[in-house]
Amino acid sequence: MSARVVAILVVLLAVLGGAALLYQHQESSRRPDNVATLGRPLLKDLKAADIAAIRIVEPKATLTIVRKGDAWVIAERGDFPADTSKVREFVLKVIGLKVGQSDPIGEKDRARFNLDASGTQVEFKNAEGKTLAGFTAGKKHFKREPENPEKAPGDGRFVALPGETGTIYLVADPLPQATAKSAEWIDRTSFQVEKVRAMEVRYPDGSGYRIERAGDNAEWRLAGGGEKLDISKANSASYSLSLLELADVAPRDASSTGLDKPTTIQATTFDGLAYHIKVGRLEGENYYVSFTSSGDAKPDPKDAERAKRLAERLPREKVLAQHVLLIPKSKLEDTLKKRAELLEQKAKK
Repeated sequence: MSARVVAILVVLLAVLGGAALLYQHQESSRRPDNVATLGRPLLKDLKAADIAAIRIVEPKATLTIVRKGDAWVIAERGDFPADTSKVREFVLKVIGLKVGQSDPIGEKDRARFNLDASGTQVEFKNAEGKTLAGFTAGKKHFKREPENPEKAPGDGRFVALPGETGTIYLVADPLPQATAKSAEWIDRTSFQVEKVRAMEVRYPDGSGYRIERAGDNAEWRLAGGGEKLDISKANSASYSLSLLELADVAPRDASSTGLDKPTTIQATTFDGLAYHIKVGRLEGENYYVSFTSSGDAKPDPKDAERAKRLAERLPREKVLAQHVLLIPKSKLEDTLKKRAELLEQKAKK
């Protein structure tokens, strides 16, 4: 190879190497400054086993979920049981959050994204009350702006970390459970009155009705008077008590519940149980409700499956009886019908 060819090759290598360096520099300059944060855990040091309490603070509400043994309870609801599966799901979701985007942010933008006092503060504490980690959940992120942002689920959430007031993070989960609404943290299973033998409903003015039947498959009879009972309505009135569900649980200090002058429901069952239910004021779409139960459950010995269900259900009912519950209006409207509404209507001529 001649000296002239060698010289040309050296020059070409130098040119190519310089071009490569220039390209690398240009690409580097195009990268966002936050590239090092992308994909990292949002709360990298948080461990599920260390968490003993979750505190959620919104502008007008605070909710504290505390671990007690193997269970979780809601402190602001008189230690009402939280749904353990919901708590576990939330903790694992938060631990798994990854940073999808991060950007610098000013004070005005913090307010715009609800990352100031208007946001939702979430803190995780250990058994000694020390804060392990936390974040502020702000506005939901949408890839396409929906018609109703308040009700739309969202594609992600803008969040901020304590001590990092100048940075906004985006995570790919809308975190719907980052809320101080107790209704989102409870098991909706209510007490249930099944196989009703007799039921009496009394309204605050003293009026009401009583229905009873001789057997589980026997027809209902209306006590007092000679009116003819609409059997389908009687069935609905009694059967509705087996379909109750919780909308929420009232705070311990709830006032104006209407339970001082309630409508009362007395129900006895073929299983040997008796329920005394008080229905108070209607709050929005839910009634304030309290109840007590008594008697020893004695299901048909031939029905092993029912005996098992009762054994599993009754311990929870003892817990529910210690609280004022909120039951959807739709679940009680058939039971709370007036006496005249339960009567068979005469056909119009």
